[in-house]
Amino acid sequence: MDEITIEDFIKLDLRVAKVVNAESVEEADKLLKLELDVGASGHKTVFAGMKKAYEPESLINKLVICVNNLQHRKMRFGTSEGMILAAGDDDLGIFILSPDDGAVPGMQVR
Repeated sequence: MDEITIEDFIKLDLRVAKVVNAESVEEADKLLKLELDVGASGHKTVFAGMKKAYEPESLINKLVICVNNLQHRKMRFGTSEGMILAAGDDDLGIFILSPDDGAVPGMQVR
């Protein structure tokens, strides 16, 4: 595994975000389209490959961790403006990482 420096790590802007809308991307086998509230950073659209693990409705109002400063990626279905953190693999499934109670959208992860 390649190591990164602390300077590399501090370039990441990880923020608490709230899923305000989630929908299946009909033309994609794995993607869900999520609209995130990232506090003062506004709203972001993120495409996440977790269609097999989560029903879109179950994600609404869920707090997640968002990579807020990820370069936008134009996709066939739209532009993804970030990424949410999750653990897992194809065998065990996918598990969204969530902050504890008390965290609010826009809060920086340190």
